[in-house]
Amino acid sequence: TSATGAYEGGTDYRIGTSDLLKITVFGVEELERQARVNSNGQITLPLIGGIMAGGKTIPELEQELAARYADGYLQNPQVSVFVEEFTSQRVTVEGAVGKPGIYPLTGRTTLLQAIAMAQGMDELADQRGVVLFRQVNGERQAAAFDMSMVRSGEMQDPLIYGDDIIVVERSGSKTVVREFLNRLTAFAMFLAL
Repeated sequence: TSATGAYEGGTDYRIGTSDLLKITVFGVEELERQARVNSNGQITLPLIGGIMAGGKTIPELEQELAARYADGYLQNPQVSVFVEEFTSQRVTVEGAVGKPGIYPLTGRTTLLQAIAMAQGMDELADQRGVVLFRQVNGERQAAAFDMSMVRSGEMQDPLIYGDDIIVVERSGSKTVVREFLNRLTAFAMFLAL
């Protein structure tokens, strides 16, 4: 993660069941496809048939597809994979929001958008007390955000990834999250817990 709280491990994303992928092969429009990952983790493509996509990172899948297309079909193929819908991914939003719960991520989603999915912050919410919890390299980390600064553009609106947990604190609350916020010297820095 960066000092601004942006998740820079996009290549760490693992493709999951029901994700919708867009696959392109540079210079070969006939091979451009959308493919939904089935319950077995596979996709089916022209010429090469079924491929296991589930559990792979995007670069891993791109390399495998390029190798399969290079094996008797294309010379030095350049394959790109883009995840159009992250339907296997979910985010948890809790605390002082209109409707706390677990929500599916169906594309690029920011912190503001995730809070909006939970019907926004309620009138008792602490604008400076929004904490984003995330697993980074197997370690639970957290970053704090001031939503008034995010809304004004003074602070980056970070992308949300599957299994993130967003906690919106109430004003004046006395919780473990509040203690974390009080100890934090700078907003939006992911720190190990």
